[in-house]
Formats: sequence, C-alpha cells, structure tokens
Amino acid sequence: MPLSSKVTDLGPFELLLSIARHGSVGAAARSHGISQPAASARIRHLERRLGLRLLDRSPRGSRLTGHGALVADWAKTALDAASALEAGIASLHHTATSRLPVAASLTIAEYLLPHWLVRFRARVPGTTVALTTGNSDEVAAAVLSGRIDIGFIEGPAVPHGLSARTVGHDELTVITHPAHPWARRRGRGVSAEELAATPLVGREHGSGTRLALELALRASTGTAPAPPLLELSSTTAIKTAVAEGVAPAVLSSLAVSQDVEAGTVAAVPVPGLDLTRRLRVVHRSRDQLLGLARDLVEIACTSAEPR
Repeated sequence: MPLSSKVTDLGPFELLLSIARHGSVGAAARSHGISQPAASARIRHLERRLGLRLLDRSPRGSRLTGHGALVADWAKTALDAASALEAGIASLHHTATSRLPVAASLTIAEYLLPHWLVRFRARVPGTTVALTTGNSDEVAAAVLSGRIDIGFIEGPAVPHGLSARTVGHDELTVITHPAHPWARRRGRGVSAEELAATPLVGREHGSGTRLALELALRASTGTAPAPPLLELSSTTAIKTAVAEGVAPAVLSSLAVSQDVEAGTVAAVPVPGLDLTRRLRVVHRSRDQLLGLARDLVEIACTSAEPR
C-alpha cells in the first residue's frame, strides 16, 4: 500500500534520531548544520503531522517523550533502509556510467584525444572509454544513432539533430615530396587556383579534412576542386604516398608537423587561402551532457589550442 504522507519525508525523523543520540536539540541542530530554532520548528511540525508529542520541553532543555523514543527507534530502521536504497542506486549509477562510448575523427583521435584521456583518467579513475574512430560523417552518424554518447569531428557541417560545441581550432597544410616543383616555391607558395586545379592524394567522401578543403577552395576560387588522384582512408597512408612522390596532399598541421620537421615532406603555403577549421564535439540535441561525457568535454575545451 502507498506510504502515508506522515512518513514520506524522512528528514524530520533523522533530526529526531539525532536528538535522541546527542541528548539535546541544540547539539542535534549543530550536527545538521541548522539553527536550534529551525530544529525546534521542524520537530513541532513533525508532532503536528503525527498527532503525537515527541519532546518534553523545559527551561533546562528538551528530551524525548516515551512516544518520541519509540518513534526515533522505529525511524532508525526506515532511515537505514533509505540509506541502503540510496547507496544501491548510487552503485547502479556508477556501473551504468563507468563506461563512456566516444567516437572521434581520425586526426582528433590520433593527435588530441590521447592527451585529453590522460587528464580524464586522472579525474575519474577506473572509467573505461570505448573509442570508435572514423571520418566526421561516420562519427556524426554514430552519435545520431544513440550508439555513442559524444563525438569529436573536424567537419564544417553539423547534421540536423546534433548540438555542437567548439573545442579547438586546426589549420590544414599543403604538403609535397621535397623534390616536387612546389617545394622550391615555399617562399611564394602556390595560388588557390593552382591548388584547386591539381589532383591531390586525398581522403574519402565524408572526411572533415576533405570537406573543409573543398569549401575553402570554392569560397576562394568560385570553382570545385579537381577530383582526387588517389583516395585513401588514413592519414599515414596519405603521408606515405606524398613522401613517395605520388602527388601533393592537404592534411592537418597536427598530422604533418613532425614529417615536415624531419624533411620527409615539404610544407607549401597558399597565400590568401584560409585553411583554418573548427574542431567540435557533438551530441544529440535532445540529450544533456551529464556525468562522464560532460567531464571529458570540459577537459577538451580547457586544453591548449592545437599548435
């Protein structure tokens, strides 16, 4: 049967039990972080609810009546059960949230996410991050389906049904074989028109890097870029193809900085072409970012901007 309204609020019973334990209203009030008048008022309200006198009040202080002692003793059983219920619910919540499904586009997964996860594990040790990688379209689709809680993308477009927040910025870099003619023009670089007209080694459809480059070239030249000479699905494969002289490519500066420094590829500027892009975290619009997902997003947002 449903609980009576007389006993659904356990707070005053907890205070009554404290009075029995400490021997005074004042001491019980201090243990609950409230004033003595507030504690007295709560007990008087409980007495009215129950129709019983629970305290004997006198100038020398207050003590539990016989009824009050019995109610306090019975309340202990209820309060212990409530504590067990609360602890059980908390353990279920921990079990449900100790695994965080995350998806990330390849550049973010390889060059940024590992640093974020180090800080994340320090904040919430014992948590498992189940990471799925793919291009930005694949990441967005996984989040929309509900299989993934949050996703990190590089693409300039955010699909309908997803909310997005910027976590950093990145810049695309044109790279070539060190003996390529463009490498000898690193001082003045190549024009956006020349880049757009050149078949490149590029990523597959759905890649945030590919879409960001296409949009930047369209905005600058008013024309669509040439179809790729070769489509590859991994950053490492593209860098290898460039280093072997297949064709130039455009990749994240995060991915090519060490290769440029080592001299295996050459970076070529494109004056006047804006190749910066936003890196974003996405989640379903109807969902709130809570718990572990919120912790990871906060860490990503407060990390240093990509260099």
